[in-house]
Amino acid sequence: MLEFDNVSKSFWTGTQRKVILERVSFRVELGNSLGILAPNGTGKTTLINMMAGLEKPDEGTIRRDCRISFPLGFMGGVVNKHTAVENSRYIARLYGLDPDYVEAFCRWLCNLGEYFDQPLGTYSSGMRSRFTFALMLALDFDIYLIDEGMPSSTDVDFNKKAGEVLRERLRTTTIVIVSHQPQVLEKFARSAAVLLNGKLYMFDTLEEAKQLYDYQTQG
Repeated sequence: MLEFDNVSKSFWTGTQRKVILERVSFRVELGNSLGILAPNGTGKTTLINMMAGLEKPDEGTIRRDCRISFPLGFMGGVVNKHTAVENSRYIARLYGLDPDYVEAFCRWLCNLGEYFDQPLGTYSSGMRSRFTFALMLALDFDIYLIDEGMPSSTDVDFNKKAGEVLRERLRTTTIVIVSHQPQVLEKFARSAAVLLNGKLYMFDTLEEAKQLYDYQTQG
């Protein structure tokens, strides 16, 4: 379970106070994947980072009694001067997993060819996101955190395999996915919420959440 209890978070932009969350409470139960709709600039990444423990709330309590992933695309823990082989094996040992398995899984999913043996500093942004996404899926978590869905990639084979792995993981794990596009959530979310003006509105279905989101962003 992942739970926010009266959590508040804000930033000083230099001219005003930007409120991300204002006394927000909600719970993510294992087995019930959650999609959160949020317009750009409202704090999607901050919310995901708080779930992962990368950012602390100003007030309130965040409880985690399960294994929660780092956010998709988060580069913490990987070293640019090291190869994908070295990074995958290091992260595997860090989480107590078989380095041979994690390396083989990432190599298969990334489809980077000879670049898998090159330093991450030589990668394009798309290649880096493919590697970190594969690394996240190679590890064993109860809740996977995804900011804005699948990484942007022109590699058809990667998109197909990564999508299949995610759908398979939904059978035994829980996904929290945050996006400004409702269609991104449709494949993975069972329940949904809308983040607006520091408040999080929870709904049983994505269709209900879309009605409020469309009204606020298009109306």
